Amino acid sequence: MLALPTAVIEVDAGSFFVIVVIAAIASITVAAVPKHLAPPVVVVELLLGIVVGPEILGLAHSDEFIEFFSNLGLGMLFFFAGYEIDFQRIKGLPMKLGGLGWLLSVALAYGLGGALAAAGIVLSFLYTGSAMATTAIGTLIPILRDNGELKTKFGTYLLAAGGAGEFGPILLVTLVLSTANPLHESAILLGFVALAIAIALVSVRSAGRSWAALERTLEASSQLAVRITVVLVFGLVLLASKLGLDLLLGGFVAGMITRAALRGHEVSVFESKLTAVGFGFFVPFFFITSGIEFDLAALGSVEAVAKLMLFLVLFLVVRGTPAMLLYRSVLSARDRAALAFYSATELPLVVAITTIATETGNMKTSTAAGLVGAAMLSTLIFPFVGLALRKGQTDAGDEEGANPPDAGPSPLGEGPVAQPSPAA
Repeated sequence: MLALPTAVIEVDAGSFFVIVVIAAIASITVAAVPKHLAPPVVVVELLLGIVVGPEILGLAHSDEFIEFFSNLGLGMLFFFAGYEIDFQRIKGLPMKLGGLGWLLSVALAYGLGGALAAAGIVLSFLYTGSAMATTAIGTLIPILRDNGELKTKFGTYLLAAGGAGEFGPILLVTLVLSTANPLHESAILLGFVALAIAIALVSVRSAGRSWAALERTLEASSQLAVRITVVLVFGLVLLASKLGLDLLLGGFVAGMITRAALRGHEVSVFESKLTAVGFGFFVPFFFITSGIEFDLAALGSVEAVAKLMLFLVLFLVVRGTPAMLLYRSVLSARDRAALAFYSATELPLVVAITTIATETGNMKTSTAAGLVGAAMLSTLIFPFVGLALRKGQTDAGDEEGANPPDAGPSPLGEGPVAQPSPAA
């Protein structure tokens, strides 16, 4: 029988295993440190990725197979970012302030980026400015959840500001930074949005009619609800990729659709299982691989280190200024400062934007290393500053700020309590 030639993907099993081990070590490290001192696990994953990467120990290298898992992890990370955007909760003033704040950040970022480009420090104000105008709300979610911030009035404003700081840059990446034809991409995006809305409507109606049956599978081997969600995430990621859109958009929209479909049916066991799938396996691949691929040698010059410190300060200026100016009527000065530091926490989109910029020749490697290095430091430092500023703070009317008036507090502080189903 004639054997047909088959395409073979070379798999570096050793590097794959090292990444899996590093993910476990990162979790052990964070668990061993007192909660109020524990660094974000994503920062530990990045740092350990750099250590085991080719520029230090050389124990792990990136290849197509590992990059594939890294992209899946990135898609899942933005799924969780989209899932946390509960429009029923942040509608009104929080959403308005979040949107205005991000637009002000873009204006500041492009102005500062233009000044840096005019001084010859960076090549493109567009890419550098876009990287500075982001917020890593997906990275912040575990920190906020662990410290009970998601169920506060402050958490509502932070979710809105962070959502705008993540969704807005995703649109920039999709429509401007990764394409040579914005009008064509805009038309495709409109088609994608229309299809996503249709999927959302079908999902909402289907979930309402069959949630009891889906809930019965949560403790069964079939895990139907979880598998349907995974299909939705990677299906929309695939669709966005096939349409020439950024995969970040697919993951983010999948998260928002899942939140809409589960409106009124959120249960902690389902969210726990999704978290286990995403943060337990897929998401660490993205951060560890980003560490492995990090160009550490590019930080070997005084210029690069100076850029790193400069960008760290500019992150706070760009994303912190709107927090200090626009929220004076709703948050205290201390809470506004905390919001500024949280909003200036950046990482995943900085990695994505700098990757696009260096590949297209619009950014020096020293600038990219400085931006990513500053983003890592922001994720390591700024959340701790935000937590310290919020320590002992109480929000007047936390319950009103955390949930719509007709809902009680959620088990995870992220939405209304699900009413017991017949199967419960």
